[in-house]
Amino acid sequence: MTAHAAALRTGTGTGTGAEPDPEQLLARTALGDEQAFAVLYDQLAGPIFGTVLAVLRSRAHAEEVTQEVLLEIWRKAATFDAGRGRVRTWALTIAHRRAIDRVRSEQSAADRQDRADRLDLRRPYDDVTETMLGRLDRAQVRAALAALTELQRESILLAYFQGYTCREVSEKLGVAIGTVKTRMRDGLIRLRDALGVHR
Repeated sequence: MTAHAAALRTGTGTGTGAEPDPEQLLARTALGDEQAFAVLYDQLAGPIFGTVLAVLRSRAHAEEVTQEVLLEIWRKAATFDAGRGRVRTWALTIAHRRAIDRVRSEQSAADRQDRADRLDLRRPYDDVTETMLGRLDRAQVRAALAALTELQRESILLAYFQGYTCREVSEKLGVAIGTVKTRMRDGLIRLRDALGVHR
């Protein structure tokens, strides 16, 4: 028996030696009884953790979700309807739902990152610039490139002449990817103007 349970049992004056059941504890929790919730916490934390871990397969994530579930039980204690089932079943249902939500959230985040990575893997494409660089005299292009800032020139040379992606250019130059994209865009505009190529 936990210290919380012993103190609570002593406070009830039952003298039976049995821990209060979850239904009694939740009813008292709904009234703001923190000691009752501490006992309920001790009773439910293990089963909730087991349920969550079975879904998430990660101890760290399971511990985090277990805390979220127990916090939800504290907050929603007053909404529990004893006519619809037992407290333990209710708690484990919340736990399972939260675990599934976490899996979906993690998958959505992974999918978003995957889409972003796939976009970054594509070589920066500008059809006018591709055509321009393909048909103009090399000397003209070199002269126009020389007029760019160093970062603009390096970014464009790496991307268009050496085939690096924006992410690779960013890593190679040690500059944020957003900065690389901006400098490249500005550089391409200056190149088109310098070479007299317009859309």
